[in-house]
Amino acid sequence: MSAVRIARGKFDGINACAGANGVISAAAMDQRGSLQKAIGKAREDGQATAEDLATFKKAVVSVLTPHASAILIDPEFGLLALEVKAPDCGVLLAYEKTGYDATVKGRLPDLLDEWSVRRLVDAGANAIKILLYYDPADDEKINTVKHAFIERVGAECTALDVPFFLEPVTYRDDVSGLDWAKAKPEAVTRSMDEFSKAKYGVDVLKVEVPIDMKFVSGTQSFTGEEAYTRADALRLFKEASDAATKPFIYLSAGVSNEQFVETLHLAAESGANFSGVLCGRATWQEGVPIFGKDGLAALEAWLSTQGIENIQAVNNAVAAGAKPWWTVYGGKDEIEVFDPVLN
Repeated sequence: MSAVRIARGKFDGINACAGANGVISAAAMDQRGSLQKAIGKAREDGQATAEDLATFKKAVVSVLTPHASAILIDPEFGLLALEVKAPDCGVLLAYEKTGYDATVKGRLPDLLDEWSVRRLVDAGANAIKILLYYDPADDEKINTVKHAFIERVGAECTALDVPFFLEPVTYRDDVSGLDWAKAKPEAVTRSMDEFSKAKYGVDVLKVEVPIDMKFVSGTQSFTGEEAYTRADALRLFKEASDAATKPFIYLSAGVSNEQFVETLHLAAESGANFSGVLCGRATWQEGVPIFGKDGLAALEAWLSTQGIENIQAVNNAVAAGAKPWWTVYGGKDEIEVFDPVLN
């Protein structure tokens, strides 16, 4: 008997977001509020419109998806960009509202008002993505709300037989210093363990790396204050990996391309069982001020040179260390694909 049973739609959807080798080399372009602010910051009047967001996204999708196994985008500003994606590039659509209500404790999640999993699938999604701010050590009442929220989304994805990619982003009041660097490994590891549980219906975890590279001595990213040695970092990568019983991929979390590439090489050296990346800002963030100041043609020229170079550097690092998504189940032959009864 096979080690795991996966419904056909979920199996095919994950494969649509992966390469033929089962590794996910996806690009992320679902930023909304943060992207609008960044474009506006590059302009004298400080303004960026919805049209600016759509134009930026379309340029990134057009130039970079020939080099990606999938593209993550939002349905609010990004659907037109899907018209220019590479034909073989899979589609993940974001289901959550951007940001969170800062007047309510706990960074609680919310869904886009006019969308459902069914509507996202109808719009072309091969998979559904949710970002969840999550602190395993937070107040139990807050985390109970978040757990129930993910259970509902997971059930909706199961009912429509579409893969559910969950992005748990750990947080505290200050995530910039040494104290958080020391606390982050446990937070990431516990999050990966929690959302691997079957009750959530998660198919792929999109996770942070469990360390902050700026605090890893013996690396090029080290800035002088040590939270962990290089040996510590290798151990922490492996411990977080071992906590997951679902396939997982790494997010770039806004670091530079060079730092993310170094991070991936460290993950590979550790033996972490990661199945690829969903990389956004590390690839295209330097193009934001170019677009803001000089317009679309300048952005396209930058993407066609430095942007492609950036994504290829990430792809090379992924190829050197990532493992097929089915590895966590013991191999593709250990999966029984079944046809569910759908409503």
